[in-house]
Amino acid sequence: MNLLYANDRRGQYPESWYAATATPTERFAVLKGAVKANVCVVGGGYTGLSAALHLAEAGRDVVLIEAQRVGFGASGRNGGQLGSGQRVEQDGLEKMLGADHAKRLWQMGEDAKDLVKSLISKHRIDCHLKPGVAHTASNAGDLRHLHAYADHLRTRYGYDQIETLDHAALQSVCPSPDYVGGTLDMGAAHLHPLNYALGLARAASAAGVRIFETSPAHHIETGKKTIVQTNAGRIEADHVILACNGYLGGLNRKVAARVMPINNFIAATEPLGDRIKDVLPRDVAVADSRFVVNYFRLTHDGRLLFGGGESYGYKFPADIAAKVRKPMSVIFPHLRDVKIDYAWGGTLGITMKRLPYVARVAANVLSASGYSGHGVGTATHAGMLMARAVQGDADGFDTMASIPTLPFPGGAALRNPMLVLAMTWYSLRDRLGV
Repeated sequence: MNLLYANDRRGQYPESWYAATATPTERFAVLKGAVKANVCVVGGGYTGLSAALHLAEAGRDVVLIEAQRVGFGASGRNGGQLGSGQRVEQDGLEKMLGADHAKRLWQMGEDAKDLVKSLISKHRIDCHLKPGVAHTASNAGDLRHLHAYADHLRTRYGYDQIETLDHAALQSVCPSPDYVGGTLDMGAAHLHPLNYALGLARAASAAGVRIFETSPAHHIETGKKTIVQTNAGRIEADHVILACNGYLGGLNRKVAARVMPINNFIAATEPLGDRIKDVLPRDVAVADSRFVVNYFRLTHDGRLLFGGGESYGYKFPADIAAKVRKPMSVIFPHLRDVKIDYAWGGTLGITMKRLPYVARVAANVLSASGYSGHGVGTATHAGMLMARAVQGDADGFDTMASIPTLPFPGGAALRNPMLVLAMTWYSLRDRLGV
């Protein structure tokens, strides 16, 4: 099953609130015939657009091909949260990789946030960037962990932008009966993800990147020159950057074995009006401490945008709104009957360790993916790191590439039925500290 088309129409964005409110770009042409470039970027999400933009600004001749539309995948569908650090918390990284490597990864996470903010400012991308992400706990144990982690970041990393919140303080941020407290990170932020992706595409095109849409790559031939074949075209390039994340398919077996596509779902309610004060009296984003995270924020037109529920099959459920309404009603029981105007799904890439898989998969082919729900900053940054590596500065790329990434059990053919068992085991292991 080809995930590019399993749940979506060819050449069309999903019927999401993001697509309904985006500042559209003109369609880019379909690649037809043979072209040459210094670099071919495969994938038009944050990773690919960032890589292409940075390479073009450095004077490289770049072709970017996208199977659907730029920003079509997770980059244009996600919760819009620009989080701090990496997907795995720093104390976990210290145990996994050692203090020095963990510290470098923390700084790279901070660099990623700064990069997103600077790109938005430099290219005047109107994507409603706002500060603040709260992390919430539904029980006393999770609350102790959140507060201890905030203290750890302050004492070990000098990060002082997180405020610890007891029950009363959290209720002034997010008055949910499910939450007992949390933290508020004002160094993190939230934004309109599709508008951010489209802004990167406009910036890349203005910098000279030749962008082609509805031009899926179906074969890559490596050698001194790398050949990327599409349905109607062919690109000969000195370097190739794979930026496909959950939509890679069978384009590269090494990446496919380590990056698992899973689905996640989001709904946008009707405008809440005065009810906003009973949901999010402060305009910050929220992510909770559940293993399958609930995440939500307000839209600029006063809706609650709520993400929750994963699936490990390839097809989206028939009633996405009902799937999201279930966890939303736990967090906000007073919204149990609120009208849902939009509901959509998307495919993201995860890894066994919930850290990105960054690799040189051939002599002149680089890949980055598997952001595991932490991609707004990390994917943008990974694109820049690959652009630098192509130019000969591979320090940051090598730091990310040195993270050990295990293949999923069962290989590409059997990994889907094995995923639930594997992820349950790793979740229990991490929670038990073994």
